[in-house]
Amino acid sequence: MPILLGIPGALRAGSTNRLLLAQARLSFGEARQDEADLRLPLYDGDLEEAEGIPAGVQRLVDQIAAADAVVIACPEYNKAPPGVVKNALDWVSRVKGNPWKDKPVAIVSAAGGRGGGDRSQFALRLMLTPFRPRLLTGPEVLVADSSNAFDEAGRLKDARYQKALDDLMGQLRQEAERP
Repeated sequence: MPILLGIPGALRAGSTNRLLLAQARLSFGEARQDEADLRLPLYDGDLEEAEGIPAGVQRLVDQIAAADAVVIACPEYNKAPPGVVKNALDWVSRVKGNPWKDKPVAIVSAAGGRGGGDRSQFALRLMLTPFRPRLLTGPEVLVADSSNAFDEAGRLKDARYQKALDDLMGQLRQEAERP
């Protein structure tokens, strides 16, 4: 059974990106589902030198390494990914080895604006490039006006969003099962 790691780029429990991540997991199908916690200390070289890699960072690194595939649900704050996402990538870059290398990764986003997080996804793709994952390029899942995009049960209302999500997660599953 494949291991799917979900990384919620929003810390808020009720965020629309967490709802989108839950839908992505359903679309991926049967798997062991793990979730990352990005509540990490801000990267600080002095902290790293004095105390080493924090336990939460090592746990994230281990989760990435163990996963067969990763889906990141990344909101857009002020036309960019939130700081917690960049901070997590900065910390992971400080650990020996590269858990992202050749890892299948899909990015989805939900945002209040009409672009659905398109700038955030573009920036996140650039941030991930040095890690050399196998980033899926599409279909893009960009859920606009996200506060109105989900029903009371947390499901996407728009069939076009759901179809794009199903297609993307189907491709992610194929990549995860590739030898």
